[in-house]
Amino acid sequence: MIHFESHFPLKNTRTHEVCGASAHVFAFALAGQLCSENGRTALWVREAWHGHQINPVGFSSYLDPKHLLIAQAPSHIDVLASTEQALRSGHVALVIAQITQPIGLTEGRRLQLAAQAGNATGLCILPEGMGNNAAQTRWHCAPVFDESNAAEDSTLQSWKLIKNKSGTLSAWTVKWNAQTRRISVVSPPIQR
Repeated sequence: MIHFESHFPLKNTRTHEVCGASAHVFAFALAGQLCSENGRTALWVREAWHGHQINPVGFSSYLDPKHLLIAQAPSHIDVLASTEQALRSGHVALVIAQITQPIGLTEGRRLQLAAQAGNATGLCILPEGMGNNAAQTRWHCAPVFDESNAAEDSTLQSWKLIKNKSGTLSAWTVKWNAQTRRISVVSPPIQR
């Protein structure tokens, strides 16, 4: 049995990847846990052409909005460059890069070295089917409908570890606990 706690929060000084319909939930949960543990800030970098905005009210159950900086870069290359500089700076606990194009092996390796130099964690949110060989882990995240949980505030999530450079792959059903700002592993819903 692989314990969830040995994989989440993600390994520090490395860059990881997440995809799927609940990738943003994964990113906010990670930011909430890392920033509440050490009081540091997270940075979210994305291309400026995105029409939607990240609403602080929407993620406040995961993370105090004062701990999240949002940067918009003019291009994919600028997202990668900003992410690398922020990881290397040592001033943030987590850098989340919202990526829309493939990352080359060289760029992926540069992000790994920057995370190591700055003692930070990197997370790239990717479209499904895209990924980089330099990533430490890759996760696929999706919501899970559970009728018995419908009245609760937190939607169940299926988090699958689909790439792991240092171990075995696995999957967990989790939910967010807003009071403790922690992810809890739960039993998967029963299929009837």
